[in-house]
Amino acid sequence: MTHITSPKNPRLKTLRRLRGRRERDRSGRFLVEGEDLIAAAGAAGRPALEGYRLAGSGLGENDFFDVERSALGAVSTLGSSTRVLAVYEQHWATAVGPLCVYLHGIADPGNVGTILRSAQAFGASCVALGPGCADPHSPKAVRASMGAIFAVALAHVTDARDARELPGERIALRADARESLRALAGEAGAQPITLLVGAEREGLPADVVAACERSARIPIASESLNAAMAATVALYEITRGRSDAPRSSRVRTS
Repeated sequence: MTHITSPKNPRLKTLRRLRGRRERDRSGRFLVEGEDLIAAAGAAGRPALEGYRLAGSGLGENDFFDVERSALGAVSTLGSSTRVLAVYEQHWATAVGPLCVYLHGIADPGNVGTILRSAQAFGASCVALGPGCADPHSPKAVRASMGAIFAVALAHVTDARDARELPGERIALRADARESLRALAGEAGAQPITLLVGAEREGLPADVVAACERSARIPIASESLNAAMAATVALYEITRGRSDAPRSSRVRTS
């Protein structure tokens, strides 16, 4: 097994560059840190790139390059606590139903990752990202997704006003909508739908809302929810009456 001692090692330099979005976009690759996330990739059938599975010295990981802890920490986004790192290819697809979640202007990578996690939990078929969204492959988004980055299909959408880019009936999530999302729950399994979620302050652009077939609200007592919470509650509401919904779930708090 090759032993790496210097942060200047070419493999570690590649990992360091992948911390930036420009390099991720250019290469179509992304960095993953931690045993749980790497295990989630394996469970989803997503192999790490050959030669880019690295582990801290003494861990005895099979098929991993052995790296001095100080060298590994120097390129990690988590610092010295990092034990294993790997690099994966990005996977992008076309937005598909029966249940798609479209995000517009969600600039916080933690929110994007959390929405991916919720999408997996409630059986969404894909998450589509529109203009102004954070990179779902950024280190913060990947960690927040808790492995859902490997399980949920991702799509790029350039114009949500174009009905050809999003599947089924488009439902805009708006605080001032007349119709409650709860009232639509019984119709969720009848046809493909796309839930459109905007940023907490700006919401969805008026022209995007106007192009949607319907608008709906989440009845709450306060003024607003952040994007990740809104998407999670909306997914729960729209799927809770489905006959094929999961019978049970395992709750993780970290």
